Parts: sequence; C-alpha cells; structure tokens
Amino acid sequence: LADSCIWVLRDNSADTEQLVKLKGIGEKMSERIIKYRQENGPFMSIEEIMKVSGISEKKFEDIKEYISVE
Repeated sequence: LADSCIWVLRDNSADTEQLVKLKGIGEKMSERIIKYRQENGPFMSIEEIMKVSGISEKKFEDIKEYISVE
C-alpha cells in the first residue's frame, strides 16, 4: 500500500476492493467492516474499528496510518 490514506470510516465510502489493500484485511474482514458501518453508523474514531470482530490491537497498529474518520 502506498502512502495514500483510505477514507474508510466516517464517510462509509471504502468498498471491499479498497479495504483489502490494507495489511491483514482480506475479503471476509472487509465485509465485516462494511457490515459494522451499516449496522452502527459511521465510526467516530479510528480506534472504534477494533470493535469489528477480528480487528485486534496488533492489526489496528498495522492499518491505523491508512485510515481516517475525517
């Protein structure tokens, strides 16, 4: 993944194709992230992504520089 930021959280714009570009995020995990957003609304902080089943603190550390809620 390049230095680009993926706007995945607040605006609900990232799709599976974009999410799987994140380190450690496969198709199934991306589907869980999208489902979480649909059911709970926009993420209010990047840390909230750890509420998605399978997103551990370690995985969060790997992807946090590529996600944003702005």
